[in-house]
Amino acid sequence: MRAVQITRFGGPEVLDVVDLPDPVPGDGEQLYEVSAAGINYADTHQTENSYLAQQQLPLIPGTEFVGTPAGGGPRVVGLAPAGGYAEKVVAPSRFTWEVPDGVSDEQALALVIQGATAWHMLRTSTHMQPGESVVVIAGAGGVGSLAIQLAKHWGAGRVIATASSPEKRALTEELGADASVDPALADDDPKTFTAALREANDGHRVDVVLEMTGGHVFDGSLSALAPFGRIVAYGMAGRVPPKPVNPTSLMGTSRAVIGFWLAHCMARPEMMDAAMNELLPMVAEGVLKPVGGGRYPLSAVREAHQDLLSRRTTGKLVLDPSR
Repeated sequence: MRAVQITRFGGPEVLDVVDLPDPVPGDGEQLYEVSAAGINYADTHQTENSYLAQQQLPLIPGTEFVGTPAGGGPRVVGLAPAGGYAEKVVAPSRFTWEVPDGVSDEQALALVIQGATAWHMLRTSTHMQPGESVVVIAGAGGVGSLAIQLAKHWGAGRVIATASSPEKRALTEELGADASVDPALADDDPKTFTAALREANDGHRVDVVLEMTGGHVFDGSLSALAPFGRIVAYGMAGRVPPKPVNPTSLMGTSRAVIGFWLAHCMARPEMMDAAMNELLPMVAEGVLKPVGGGRYPLSAVREAHQDLLSRRTTGKLVLDPSR
């Protein structure tokens, strides 16, 4: 089978398309013919070995796929431990969900990691309540574009998105954001970014922030929180850690900092079911509209990663293993 393999760590240049033997399923696993594989920002950390979990070489990156069981069966979207960037993958049957008619491969792939992340950050981590204000950092991205829609659907009082270009900020408002802010305001001084978030919230502090950049963006977002406000850190796309958080400052402001990693939901399969069993019907019914970011041939995987790292993309990126 054709697959993308990493034999050394680095940037997009370490992604090589090679021919490998078909994977062999173990106990509880099934072999699937892949029609599309999902690309996530975490995959760029995986290629660098800079993610939360240590990586072992050689490695086929990618964890999400849409495909059918070898030998026939319904189309499913699923999670594999690794190996998604390939024509074939093995995955536990427990971590697959049948894709409803009318839901495309790209739409299904947008849900299994990014949609489940948005769902759990709003439902499980922050317990967002109707009427609360929600800030979505990187609102034009895969997680952010879905989080905006979910927050509005679940009754958020005001949704504020950040995005790095006028076009992306316009997209976030088309998705339902009430206002949008340029995150570059945080580059020189987090206080400027804090002020912009408060201005976008009619002068008030904000209740919930979903944050995946780190650095000054995290610092400015934390400062914008209202008493009993919650910020969820689920990424560090800027590759710069924020300042350490002082517990005393949290006590004095009644604010909360929460970390989120979807892997902990995967360790409790019922948590993944809760998200997927709500999200897939929402897409089928047209209530939730994942944003497609582009379908790349497997042979163009380096270009896909470079586009993602350069912030040239919006929504969900996928690989087509047939090309």
